[in-house]
Parts: sequence; structure tokens; C-alpha cells
Amino acid sequence: MSAVSYPWPGVIRRYAEFLPVTAETPVVTLLEGNTPLIPVPSFVAAIKGRFDLYLKYEALNPTCSFKDRGMTMAITKAKERGAKVVVCASTGNTSASAAAYAARAGLRCVVLLPQGKIAAGKMAQALLHGATTVSIEGNFDDALRIVRELGESGLVEVVNSVNPVRIEGQKTAAFEICDTLGDAPDFHFLPVGNAGNITAYWRGFKEYHAAEKADTLPRMMGWQAAGAAPLVLGHPVENPETVATAIRIGNPASWQGAMDAARESDGRIRSVTDEEILYAYKLLARTEGLMVEPACAAALAGLIHCVGTGEIPDGSLITATMTGHGLKDPDIAVKVAGFSPIVVPANREAVMAVMNL
Repeated sequence: MSAVSYPWPGVIRRYAEFLPVTAETPVVTLLEGNTPLIPVPSFVAAIKGRFDLYLKYEALNPTCSFKDRGMTMAITKAKERGAKVVVCASTGNTSASAAAYAARAGLRCVVLLPQGKIAAGKMAQALLHGATTVSIEGNFDDALRIVRELGESGLVEVVNSVNPVRIEGQKTAAFEICDTLGDAPDFHFLPVGNAGNITAYWRGFKEYHAAEKADTLPRMMGWQAAGAAPLVLGHPVENPETVATAIRIGNPASWQGAMDAARESDGRIRSVTDEEILYAYKLLARTEGLMVEPACAAALAGLIHCVGTGEIPDGSLITATMTGHGLKDPDIAVKVAGFSPIVVPANREAVMAVMNL
């Protein structure tokens, strides 16, 4: 029986020439990547924009977040080096991805989570994939500190974005954007938590430009939550707070990379309030039928802010990263929706009355 040939081979095989792999590297993949770039004209009209906006919908990766791009690289290289145990700190998405790819590779996975600060959908993934899940009495930054210390012991492989191959995998999203559009956009908006993604996208755009696969470079527009905005404030935040749990981080691991991306691209890193995040979150769902995790809406809230201040020239081409699926955090979705099921008798007339028919 011949092997099945997949039209999309996963990001490592697709972009091997740009990644630190060889023909002998034991690739661990769930066929991540190749996510759609979705136009959202109704959302643009609702915010009175005069530009084209496309959302890089990373919710359609195997574990429903962008983390799979970096994790395929991290787990692949861990396996190549002969590691038996991988470990990460997480606000949720990293733990889900690490657990899934470790299971795929036959490696043991340990995840450290801040107690009571993880969305149910994300914790469920880590548990189901069999990761040893440890809830610490502290925040993400405490968890990452412990993970770094574990990594220094030489007994485990750290798969957080402090591991440089994670950034290498995540940069492939920028390649895909250019491949789809035929060039880089004018602006790229994205949420910023641990800051690995803005670092990775900028690296990807620069590498594609250097390889003459894109003629231009975008301005990188990163957005933090006001209660967890260390890059905006210029110092770590000891007790970060935001409804957007994926970016509830007070001391980003990729701090310098993010600041470099903003500076080199003539971009910005700013913050938006939880109220602005939830407004954008709900507006996208109502105008376009796209459900994203709250952190994604930080980027959209930032775009709304830029429209209000007149910073986006008419006719601009804009892309934005939607980092994860809304079902990662169902409790927020139910709360923000503002509706409860209407209970009626089991007959047509009662239903028609609710419908005002």
C-alpha cells in the first residue's frame, strides 16, 4: 500500500528552507498551518473604516491556536535531540499545544498553569492529551520562572517561546500571509502577551522580503490589555489583570524582540481596555460570524482606536492575527452574549410568538 500524499504537509516541510531542519530531522506534525486569511468587510463598515482587512484565522490550527506553529518546531527539535520530557508554563494555549504535540511524539509533557487563571477550554485540552498538569499559587510569570529553572537542570526540554525554535515556527504565518496576498500588507495588527508572536511575524516578514518573495514590509501594530501592559508602561507588571487570559502576562519573555519589531517597522505597541476588547470581540462575532478568543479582540480594538485617530490611510491593506478560537473560553462568550435561552411550551404558536410572527 502506498503512503497517502497530503496536499498540505505542515509548516516545517512547507517552509523547510527557512527553518533550522535537515532531511534527517524527525518532523512531528499535526499538519498545522495553511490557515485562511478571511476578509471582513462588514466589520470594517461597522467601524467606519476605508480599507481592506483580512484576518489570519489561527483558530483552524489543530489545537485551535497559533501556538501549533511554534510547537511543531519545538517538539520536533526536542525529539531530534533525544529529549524524553518537555515542560512549559502557560496561560492556556501553549499547554494545549505542547500536550498535543508531545502526545504525537510519544514524549512526556508537564505544564505549569497559574491557579484559577486558565480558561476551561484550554485546560481541558491539556488534561485530555495526558499532560501532567500542575497548578501553581501564582501568575504566569511565576510559572515561567520555575520552568526556566527546570530547564537549567538539563533534565527537561523547555518549549515556551524562550526556546528560539518556537519563534522560528511561528514566523511561518507571515510567509503564508505574503503567499496569499502576493506581498506583505501595509499594517499587521496582533495582540501581545508574552510577545513571541509579534517577534516571530516581524522575523518572517523580513526573511521573506530578503528572499525577494515580498516587495514590502508592514508596520507592526501590537496591542496589550491595559491591565497587563508592561511593554507600554516600560516596566514589568507584578499582578497583571485582564479578561483576555491569553495575554495576562506581566513580564514578557520576548520583550526586546517585540520592541525591536515595533521600532524597526515604524509600528506601535499600545494598550486597550477590557471594555474595548469585549466590544470588538462581540462586534466581530455579530458582523462576520467569526468567534475568536478575547485576546484576539485586543488587536481589533486597537484597530478601532486607530480608525478613530485617523492613523489608517484610506485604501490601506491590513491583516490581523486572530490567535485562537472563541470556544477556548466559553464562559466569556456566554457572559458577553447577554442572552439566555427563552423557555416556551413545546408548540409552534409559542415559538412564533417569540419570533414576533
